[in-house]
Amino acid sequence: MTTIANQEKLELIKDTQRHDKDTGSSESQITLLTHRINHLVEHLKVHKKDQSTRRGLLILVGLRRRLIKYMQRKNPESLKKVAKSLKLKIK
Repeated sequence: MTTIANQEKLELIKDTQRHDKDTGSSESQITLLTHRINHLVEHLKVHKKDQSTRRGLLILVGLRRRLIKYMQRKNPESLKKVAKSLKLKIK
């Protein structure tokens, strides 16, 4: 599995950061998880029988879902903004 380079990571979370050095907020984590999930989905389109990657994808989707539930309770306005920028469907 490839890791996201530091510069690419900063570019991804630039819109959702609360401050300059923010990489751990819920908004930033959802952004990074969405990027990883999209990458794995593309991988699985080519490698349909890769069950290890499929399992990892399901784990990441569950983690992102838990973060979204947390944000719905704590800060729904911020969640709407993040969901709109990432084109996520939120219930």
